[in-house]
Amino acid sequence: MAAEQPAAPSKEQLEILEYNFCKVDKHPDATTLCLIAAETGLSEEQTRKWFKQRLSEWRKSEGLPSESGSVRD
Repeated sequence: MAAEQPAAPSKEQLEILEYNFCKVDKHPDATTLCLIAAETGLSEEQTRKWFKQRLSEWRKSEGLPSESGSVRD
């Protein structure tokens, strides 16, 4: 029952995702994720994973732990 993995987001989809990440909300709620998914044509799960990975990259670039709530000695 393994589904084929969808291709990476297109340039247009990435532009929408990046815009929402930078200008709207780095931590979108379920409703916002649903709207972004509908706008991009991606599934909610794909959109959620993209935001999680992008947030991790952003936190790393800011010198923060890659996972929120993660404090290391």
